[in-house]
Amino acid sequence: MQTPQPDYVVIANWNCEGTDGTNVANCPGMSSFEQTSEGDFTPYADLTEAQVIGWVQAELGENGVTSVTANIDGQIDSMVNPPVSPEAEPLPW
Repeated sequence: MQTPQPDYVVIANWNCEGTDGTNVANCPGMSSFEQTSEGDFTPYADLTEAQVIGWVQAELGENGVTSVTANIDGQIDSMVNPPVSPEAEPLPW
């Protein structure tokens, strides 16, 4: 069993945001990580945004990243072209 490193990141709360220049949509999430080997350790103070984004994207996988992107695109599309709700028709009785 490995000795845990101090300040090891085990969870990243993230928020992916997209815009079309006018409308803004976001999709929050959480990714968890396990310590894999002593050689892969980066001290917390030395982490970069790009490094953590890479971890999150790797944890989500290609399908997860595509799903988050589609969610944001769908939100923006609904803002630009709001769905039309059918009008309630009176009951026949």
